[in-house]
Amino acid sequence: MSIHPFGEDWPQIAEDAFIAAGAQIIGKVVIGAGSSIWFNCVLRGDVGRISVGARSNIQDGSIVHVTGGRFDTHIGDDVLIGHGCIIHGCRIESGAFIGMSAVVLDGAVVEGGAMLAAGALLTPGKRVPAGELWAGRPARFLRVLTETEQAANRAGAAGYARLAQQYRAG
Repeated sequence: MSIHPFGEDWPQIAEDAFIAAGAQIIGKVVIGAGSSIWFNCVLRGDVGRISVGARSNIQDGSIVHVTGGRFDTHIGDDVLIGHGCIIHGCRIESGAFIGMSAVVLDGAVVEGGAMLAAGALLTPGKRVPAGELWAGRPARFLRVLTETEQAANRAGAAGYARLAQQYRAG
């Protein structure tokens, strides 16, 4: 892993967070307790702030950045972000699920308990309401998630939190 300052700003990483080999964490980044940043991710807080809550995971090859002077990036607690995502100048609220290779752009919001499907493109300023599944390029409302699906998404985030602790233990 590589932790880099940007100017005077160093990342702030909780002691029990897992940062995998090859991950690059730069500048104004805060990573909460029990969270995990997986292999070859980049979190670049150079021209704005990135915050990652507790027990959230950002999976392999994902990129998180900001929109300088306009939009910081906030990722809440218990968020699951799949492999190869681009998260840019947006807000992902606690309990949200972002599928593999999805893109979330400037000023967009994914509310808690919502799901953005794999490969989806959430365009600037769009909002995915709680409990909804959005899919496509550009992403559009697909349907309301069942309680079983929402529980499975929560379980996925919890599973990654446990897996990260196994990696930390060696």
